Amino acid sequence: MPVPILKQGTYLIASVQSALTDADTERLQDDLMKQVSKYRAQGIIVDVTAIDVMDSFAARSLRTIAHMTQLRGAETVIVGLQPEVAFAMVQLGLTFEDMHTALDLEEGLAWLNRKAPARHQQDGRDSGR
Repeated sequence: MPVPILKQGTYLIASVQSALTDADTERLQDDLMKQVSKYRAQGIIVDVTAIDVMDSFAARSLRTIAHMTQLRGAETVIVGLQPEVAFAMVQLGLTFEDMHTALDLEEGLAWLNRKAPARHQQDGRDSGR
């Protein structure tokens, strides 16, 4: 089942509604990369609140999405990891230590909004000219 991806300003929000098959996960990667390019997105939120089980392939795929989109100039934040999922991931040695995570969609948007001014200054867009 495809994951809906919504455009909100310069951000994309992918809301995972149920556990993803490997094919669904690969499709999400492809869809996000196409939309990052199409909309010149600066931030991506992947909301996994509805997922109560995450296997190693899905966890690695989320990390891959974050790395791929970062190479395209967009920051990615994973939101909504359930406590049981986080616990199981740590027990299995699957971590998001090199990725950004947030408790929920609101925190994810706040993180991207805080990150945006710093990116503009680095890019020279906020130089006051």
